[in-house]
Amino acid sequence: MKRGKKYRAVLEKIDRSKLYEPKEALQLVKENAFANFDETVEVHMRLGLDVRQADQQLRGTISLPHGTGKTARILVFAKGEKAKEAQEAGADIVGDDDLVEKIEKEGFLDFDVAIATPDMMKSVSRLGKILGPRGLMPNPKVGTVTMDVGKAVQEFKKGKVEYRTDKSGNIHVPIGKVSFDLDKLYENFVALVTEIIKNKPAAAKGKYIKSVTVASTMGPGIKIDPNSLKDLKEE
Repeated sequence: MKRGKKYRAVLEKIDRSKLYEPKEALQLVKENAFANFDETVEVHMRLGLDVRQADQQLRGTISLPHGTGKTARILVFAKGEKAKEAQEAGADIVGDDDLVEKIEKEGFLDFDVAIATPDMMKSVSRLGKILGPRGLMPNPKVGTVTMDVGKAVQEFKKGKVEYRTDKSGNIHVPIGKVSFDLDKLYENFVALVTEIIKNKPAAAKGKYIKSVTVASTMGPGIKIDPNSLKDLKEE
């Protein structure tokens, strides 16, 4: 893919053969962001997991200490009092079977997180082929199928994010914006990596974290030394 002049100029400032310390890599991301908007900073991790095996899949959520800098647009499938609870907690879209139908027939997908009460899952399960591939299907393992919809909405509004392995065993998670102070970005990075290490599947074999890269929305990836993750701590 052909890259623009700004991207190529940034690339010249980065040693592509070097494995950086986490804080140094994040500083480079901040210094070299060139877009005319506040770019998102993402962590990309390649894990030594065979995700074809059910016991080597990784999925969960984490509340980042400083959020992501983005307010998630939240949809809730609920009825009656639970629908009211979701609205009062700040949900952007609330509905029941009518909302399921809107997604199914109209392809409505203008939201970042979907939460459902357990009684709605019989209807919501029809949306598996639409929401599943996009990582939007409500799931009790990550707290998006719950009776406590108010709490769930508030947590995701404050910066709770989901992480999950893709088909190649990779994880891609936003940890903030380039406008964040370096210390805040670093603390979010530490929180995420610590969570991933803590939840290493018991069936995982060989080297667990194979590579880690940080990048802004428009910028090149900056490689982090995986060995530097062993003693990570907030400074």
